[in-house]
Order: sequence, then C-alpha cells, then structure tokens
Amino acid sequence: MKMKKYLALLLALCMVFALAACGGGDSTASDTPSETPSETPATVTPSEEPADAPAAITTVEPGKLHMSTNAAFPPYEMVDDTGAYIGIDVEVATAIAQKLGLELVVDDMDFDAALMAVQQGQSDIAMAGITVKPERAEVMDFSNTYAKGVQVVIVKEGSDIATVDDLANAELIGTQRGTTGYEYCLGDYGEEHVVAYDNGATAVQALMNDQVDCVVIDNEPAKAFVAANTGLTILDTTYADEDYAIAVQKGNTQLLDAVNQAIAELQDDGTFQAIVDTYIKAE
Repeated sequence: MKMKKYLALLLALCMVFALAACGGGDSTASDTPSETPSETPATVTPSEEPADAPAAITTVEPGKLHMSTNAAFPPYEMVDDTGAYIGIDVEVATAIAQKLGLELVVDDMDFDAALMAVQQGQSDIAMAGITVKPERAEVMDFSNTYAKGVQVVIVKEGSDIATVDDLANAELIGTQRGTTGYEYCLGDYGEEHVVAYDNGATAVQALMNDQVDCVVIDNEPAKAFVAANTGLTILDTTYADEDYAIAVQKGNTQLLDAVNQAIAELQDDGTFQAIVDTYIKAE
C-alpha cells in the first residue's frame, strides 16, 4: 500500500517538472540569447569616393578632350610632314588630357573660330598662344599662365623700319586676324594701315611678296618663319609682352580647376620644361 502511494507521488512530481519545461511563462527572448545566429548580417561596403570628392568633368565628347587651335603657329602648334599635329601646346594639352584620363582631339581652325568654339561649348579648351585680355575674360575663363609671349616685328633685311617706333611710317602692317598683335596695331595705327590674314604664314608670305611692309607676330613663331624664309629679320626691340593661358567655356569651373592642377603638376615635375626645350633651344 505504501509502495502504491510512493509511486503515485513520484508520478505527480514528474508531471509538474514536465509542465515547467514546456511552459513559456514570463521569460523573453532577451533573457537567454540564442547561441546560434538566425542569419548572417549583410555586408556593408563603404562608398569608394569620399563625400568631398570633386564632381566628374563633363566634356564635349565622353572620354575625349577637344582642343580648338590654329595649327599655323610654330612652335606652339603646327602640322608636320605626315599631317600630324605637333608643338608645345599640342604636347602640353596631351599631357593634361592624360592626367584627366582623357584622349586629346585637336580641332584645327582659324584663330577667331578657335576662340568661338570654346565660348560656344563646341570644344573643351582652346590653346593657340592665347593672351589673356579683359574683353576675352568676359566671355571665356582662363587657366593660370603657362608661358610668356612677346610680340615682335618681322621685316625684310634692309627695310626702312629699323625699330618699333618706325611702325608709324609703315604703309601696311601684316598681322594674324583675331590676335593681340592685330588688335594692338589696329589701335595704334588705324584700320587703314593694318591687314589681317588667316594665319601667320600667310602674313609672312605677303611680306615676302611686298604686299605689306612688316608683320607683327609672337616671337617664337617669328623665329620659325624667319628661319624658313631667306631675307627676313626680326627687329631687336619688342612690341609687347604677354602671358599665354588656356581658355575654357565661361563657368566651367570643374574643368578649369582640373586644368590648373594639371599645369601645376607638369611644371613641378619638369614635364612642361622638357616639352619647351624640345621646340625652343637655348640660345
């Protein structure tokens, strides 16, 4: 009898423990964390560009940097015997394009058209021995100076024009249309004494043919033209001193900043001077 009571009591205790083990009671999931994660969390990859990274440069043609120029301005831009564009500006522009991860495209045209192309967004930059002037700065933005220019006078050997002061006695002065040389002469001597040609080579040819008395043009192209044409010389006195810069469309600050940075790097690492030394030999 006692044994039956003992077994009944034991059975009752087992049932109590079983109910306790199955009940949720007041416990929560936070009370006992799961030993096995339910799911692997997603991997978060930070942005590859910092928040202050510069915006991408927009160009006329994706992947290209279009340079408008007048390729008749040695040694800055010219065409070699194979028809390829060469010169200081061409090589500097190529180096800038490489730094920007772009391919340079040279668009050859008249000087005036080269300036208009960048103003109208038809080219990205203009390089053609361009001098910064207030009126140009109103319609284009300019990079920092990358070269110095000097306006000089080409005459025939034995000419009555012996100094810059003698230009006042010249009947006709040849210039390249749209250049500062043309504008300076126009202001100093009047339209009736100034003849504008599409490029410097044509102006020099006019001098050789006695169609003008002299030609006002930048010093480095002048030296190249004199070397190529017997009987010409450059006056010892200069007509004007100038700074050359790269033109971009007005308001294109992203491209302008990138160009300025590239110019500084090319000057700092010696690339720019190496390019100049290739075309302009020390005297």
